[in-house]
Amino acid sequence: MKLMYPLLAAAVAAASPLAFAASAFPVKPIRIIVAYTPAGTTDILARAVGQKMGEAWGQPVIVDNRPGAAGNIGTELAAKANPDGHTLVMGTAGSHGINVSLYRKLGWHPVKDFAPVSLVAMVPNIMVVNNGLPVRNVKEFIAHVRANPGKLSYGSPGSGSTAHLSMELFKSMTGTSMVHIPYKGSAGVLTDVMAGQIAVTIDNMPPYIPQVKAGKIRALAVSTGKRSSAMADLPTIAEAGVPGYEAGAWFGLLAPAGTPKQVVDKLSAETARILKLPDVSRRISELGAEPVGSTPEQFAELIKTEIAKWAKVIKDANVELQ
Repeated sequence: MKLMYPLLAAAVAAASPLAFAASAFPVKPIRIIVAYTPAGTTDILARAVGQKMGEAWGQPVIVDNRPGAAGNIGTELAAKANPDGHTLVMGTAGSHGINVSLYRKLGWHPVKDFAPVSLVAMVPNIMVVNNGLPVRNVKEFIAHVRANPGKLSYGSPGSGSTAHLSMELFKSMTGTSMVHIPYKGSAGVLTDVMAGQIAVTIDNMPPYIPQVKAGKIRALAVSTGKRSSAMADLPTIAEAGVPGYEAGAWFGLLAPAGTPKQVVDKLSAETARILKLPDVSRRISELGAEPVGSTPEQFAELIKTEIAKWAKVIKDANVELQ
């Protein structure tokens, strides 16, 4: 029996650093890197979650905006941060689902260099057409494009964006041909859809909702796997005639690889709690987004699935950025 006590003591000593790290965490301010400009969806989500974390844990939570290179600059900074849980990044479908297949050289990898914490929110893309187009639903749109191959144009807020690749996925799944017109942001896309300069877009929902409700453009469907609470009467693209279609923007917290699992789990549980708070849920819904919350394992699986999906779309569409 005496032999057991040293063994037990050794086991407790071996486990205690990690257990202590999780119980004591956080011991200093937390930094959430946002690899995009202030006031965008990524930034707003980071601040909404960060504020509540700070209130709950009594440590400041600082949002650090590091925009540039489609999110690659800030994301690389996060990947190389000390893996103690005090530096996080608000990743996106672009940074952690698309960029690894879009850029030849990255200084980081979305799976190898990160420990997923929690999916925070999903933002549907909405498929809208100009009012002059003689279609009322997705099936009519597909028929119209097939009758006019290569004659219609679609807009996106930039090459390699989720809007661009969402339409390339649609083209691939429907066997249609359209011309891509890249813009510098969604504002130009919206203006030209309303003016009839381009036929269609599948872009992030928030800026389009007011114009749809005002009757200035026609909404056909949303891109996600289920309907959006922001426009519950609008079918999904899958429901409307393209079975299996699913695409959209998503946002989630990640820590650098090597962050202790106990700390990651604590961050994940706190994020899930925050996303259920009525004021936070309401703020996210106002963005046209759906608050989620997930386990680290669920978020990791989503990232792997997204990487595989967009890699195929990018390869089939022959899209590449330097």
